[in-house]
Amino acid sequence: MARIYLDYAATTPTHPEVVKAMLPYFTEIFGNPSSIYSCGQQARGAMEEARTKVAELIGAKDEEIVFTSGGTEADNFAIKGVAYANRDKGDHIITTAIEHHAVLETCHFLETQGFKVTYLPVDEYGMVDLDELRRALTKRTILISVMHANNEIGTIEPIAEIGKIAKEAGVYLHTDAVQTVGHIPINVDELGVDLLSLSAHKLYGPKGVGALYIRKGTKMVSFMHGGEQERGRRASTQNVPGIVGLGRAAEIAREEMDEEAEQLSRLRDKLAQGILSRIEHSRLNGHPTKRLPNNVNVSISFAEGESMCLNLDLEGICCSTGSACSSSVTEPSHVLLALGLAPLEAHSSLRFSLGKWTTEEEIDQVLEVLPRVVSKLRAMSPLLKSHH
Repeated sequence: MARIYLDYAATTPTHPEVVKAMLPYFTEIFGNPSSIYSCGQQARGAMEEARTKVAELIGAKDEEIVFTSGGTEADNFAIKGVAYANRDKGDHIITTAIEHHAVLETCHFLETQGFKVTYLPVDEYGMVDLDELRRALTKRTILISVMHANNEIGTIEPIAEIGKIAKEAGVYLHTDAVQTVGHIPINVDELGVDLLSLSAHKLYGPKGVGALYIRKGTKMVSFMHGGEQERGRRASTQNVPGIVGLGRAAEIAREEMDEEAEQLSRLRDKLAQGILSRIEHSRLNGHPTKRLPNNVNVSISFAEGESMCLNLDLEGICCSTGSACSSSVTEPSHVLLALGLAPLEAHSSLRFSLGKWTTEEEIDQVLEVLPRVVSKLRAMSPLLKSHH
């Protein structure tokens, strides 16, 4: 059975070209980039070349890119780095109720350190209200952190407008762009952001490497202490093969992004419309038009998300559900609850995220299998019986 992978938002397969670019840095050019001899300097050269490619992808300067171990570290670095460095100026941070846990948990931690955090609500499509944001600003606000696009529902937030508000207020703006870098065009100046997080494994690069864009002049403290790597901003020997892989992935994204987005938007719409027309009591979550080209998130009433997921897996289809499982409790997605969905509806959601290697045939296959899975589960569901 051929597997159909539709969870590209969770992680992407590493592009063969990226793997090829990385290989020499494991075995031949393995030197420490901080060393002064030639094999260390070769590694350093490759790393700086990758830095340029990442900077070019988002319209930044090379020296504004700091390599990290991924998106989570980049989010932590951005928020803690600004919070601690600007404590003399204020102690208030504004974020949203639908951020990734890497942002929310960092903010919860800062609340234990005496910072105050406002979590902005969103509308039924997951969109931030700019007037609410303006009202939330105080004299003590030092940072706004709003994701560029949501990882679960694909809604793209109005970051450029938020950038103008932040600038007027003299407040730093961070955006978690893990889901958008390499998938839709990004320019840090047009967005008006001071900090931007990205991750390699969401754009066909390797896991365990990412970057934080820090606009020149942003007042930050480091939260990793040790050596002088990354211009003294992030201690730790750099992951050269990973960084080279990120650079190559950024380069490929620049070449292929527009064409890929067009192809994926078409397949996304076909999948979304197919599900809504074939399965009654189903609805699309997220913004109908302002959404990532690869994201379809649906709630299918009277069928439980995890059961749908597992049944699709038996048919060779990988996707994810809105309820994240920890060992004993199944919590409904905080994102879907923030849209106003009832816990039961949130529990009945599926996220399909498409990617570079998704085909039309695969979408047809899902549209054939999913209705069958849903009717099987609904036949066993006490919820449907009580509905009739």
